[in-house]
This record gives sequence, C-alpha cells and structure tokens, in this order.
Amino acid sequence: MKQRSWKLAGLCITAALIVTVNTTTAVARESKDQVVEKEQVIKKDKEKKKKSHTVHIGVAATAMEAVEEKVEELSEAILAGEEISEPAEEEKEPELAVAQVSSYLNVRNQPGLEGEVVGKLYHDSVGEIIGEEEGGWLKITSGTVEGFIKAEYAIRGEEGAAKAEEVGVRQAKVEADALRLRTEASTESEIITLLPNEEVVQVEEELEGWVKVDAGEEQGYVSADYVDLYTVHPVAESREEEEARLKREEEERRAAEEAARAQAQAAARQSAASSGGKRQAHGSASVPASNGGQAQASSGLGQQIANFALQFVGNPYVYGGTSLTNGADCSGFVMSVYQNFGISLPRTSGEQGQCGTNVGGLENARPGDLVSYSGHIGIYIGNGQIVHASSAKTGIKVSGAGYRPILSVRRIV
Repeated sequence: MKQRSWKLAGLCITAALIVTVNTTTAVARESKDQVVEKEQVIKKDKEKKKKSHTVHIGVAATAMEAVEEKVEELSEAILAGEEISEPAEEEKEPELAVAQVSSYLNVRNQPGLEGEVVGKLYHDSVGEIIGEEEGGWLKITSGTVEGFIKAEYAIRGEEGAAKAEEVGVRQAKVEADALRLRTEASTESEIITLLPNEEVVQVEEELEGWVKVDAGEEQGYVSADYVDLYTVHPVAESREEEEARLKREEEERRAAEEAARAQAQAAARQSAASSGGKRQAHGSASVPASNGGQAQASSGLGQQIANFALQFVGNPYVYGGTSLTNGADCSGFVMSVYQNFGISLPRTSGEQGQCGTNVGGLENARPGDLVSYSGHIGIYIGNGQIVHASSAKTGIKVSGAGYRPILSVRRIV
C-alpha cells in the first residue's frame, strides 16, 4: 500500500508540473501576440522583446518535452509492474544496548530461554540493536556475536547512548603521512614528535580544532583535521572466544604457579644466607606496620607479582583483552596478573584505581602496588618504574612511573 501511494503521489506531482508548464507556454504565446500588435514600436526595441519571448517559449517547450518523457517512463514502468524507487532515507545512528548485570548476559541464537547460548555480553559491554521480538527480546550484534538478549537486562535509548559513551574509549587514527604532535593546541607550539600514517592513539580531550592524545610515552595535541575520531566499546565474547581465553588463562596460571615456586625457593635460599634471617625486597621502600611479619610477607608477595608481570614485557596490547600472552589492555593486564595470585580486581582502570589503600605517593610505593593515572594503570616494579600494557604501538612495556601525572598509588597486598 505504501508503494502504491508513493506511485500515485509521483503521478500527481508530474501532472502538476505539466499544468504549470502549459500555463507558462500560454502566457508566453499571449505576450508574443501583444508584441506583434505593437508594430509601431521602435524596431530595435521590438526585436529585443521578440527575442526575449522566443527564449521563454523555447525553455517552456524544452521543459514540456522533458516532463512528457518522464511521464511516459513512469507510465511504462507502472504498466510493467516495476517498482519505482523512493528517495533514500537519511542514515540514522544505530541504537545501542548496554548490559547492566552483575556478571554477564547470555546471547542466544533465537528469542527465548530455549535458544542456544552463542556468546556472553558482560557488564557494561555494548551491542547494536538490529531488531526486536515479542516477549522482551532484542536482537543485537556485538563483536563477532549476533543473537538475542533479554531487554530488561540492558539499557537503551538516550540512557544507553550516554552509558556507551561513558564506557567506551575514544581513539584517533592518523590520516596524514606524518602528523605533528605538539605541546599545546597551537601551530606555534613546539613539536614533540611525528605520528605515522594510520597510527592509533587514545584521545584524552577534544577541543575546537584540536585533540589531546596519549601516544604512549608522550602526550600532546594534534590537529583534528588529520585524524579519524571514533569510539571503541567493550563487546560480547563468543563461545569459541571464551573457550580459547579460558585455555590461555589456565596455561598462564600454571606458569604463574611455577614462577611463584621458583621465586619462593630463591627467597628461601637468600633468607638462609643472610645474617639475622631478614628478607629483603629489592628496590622497595620500607613501610611501617604494626605486625612486622605480615609486612614482610606482603612485601614478598608484591615482589612476586612484579616479577611475574615482567615476564610478559613485549607481548601485544589489545583493547578489551585480558590475555597476558595474546594481548591485554592496561586494566586487563593488571587484572590478569593479580588473578594468577588468587586476587580478584575489577575490570576497568578507574575501578582498580580505587582498590586497596592509597599509600600517599610514588615515594612510598613498593613492588606490586598499582600506579593509577587518568584512564590508565600499571604495576610498580621498583626503582621508579612500572610495567604496563601501554598502547597498540608499544605493547606491554616498562616505563618510568612519572611519565605522566599520577593520580594515586594503591597497595593491594
């Protein structure tokens, strides 16, 4: 019915155009007759008017022919039963659904609890809504997963869009052969370095004409005209991806246990050889404690955590990843390192930066502490350094802890 209405509307518009053109032609002809009757007018002026009216008549005739041809084409198409294409609608932003659950939300291959689970949408993970079904089911696509989720466990609309923006990470992709990273948002400011084509950096702040970015070891400003800005969201994990992840984590756990045993044996030998049986934590600052034995034990565990984390230097950075071998982001790296020692931490850097106890600054840090930054986090390893999943360019690496402003230093063990 909608298509038929559209066709009728098109014919009505076409008919209106024909009437308009015919009226214009009649007026033009009437004007010509008037010119002929005024033969006493000066010849030069008369010829000028005749020429002008001839032009108008020619234009009207041409328009008439064009409209008639279009009417004939539409008529033939309708008689042949062909579809007449409608004007393309303006592309809309996809509606997003953000999971709000304590753990994860099952994604099923069909609407209903009898549907097979094809993936999991974890808390604050985002999916694009591509359909709705009766019974309160949303069809979504997220990462490599497509399926149905219960709408009651997700937020959508304006609230969902705002939440997706909150949990997403803004990134900028360089679209120039070499883009200048500057100290200030001005072409007059000093150039820090050049970012290569297709380099992806994390966005810290968006200004008018400029973008403040984190390029790993350096922070600075780039022109907004030469970067593609977009948001990366946490997405669903398929069953196959989950199985592969669990397998990797089991291998990493076994490796961690072996490393911990080796570390404990080394510590025992050192303790036996040292006078007074005192244990030392290289590169760590002494911290007063009401129970000296507990402080020493915690310091030793912190050093084990730091040593374990250092084994993965050189491995890739992957946004949203938690694998110490195949790739992790900053908070995924910290979470997985601590998980191997039986310690559970939240998933995001902001939440991790609120865990444990604030020790009052880098001067009081010791190995195993968390060093929290704006939108980033790392593990302190001693001697003023951290190990962290830095960026897609540099991967997991060691950096000076003060390479960017520190928000807090948190003690977990």
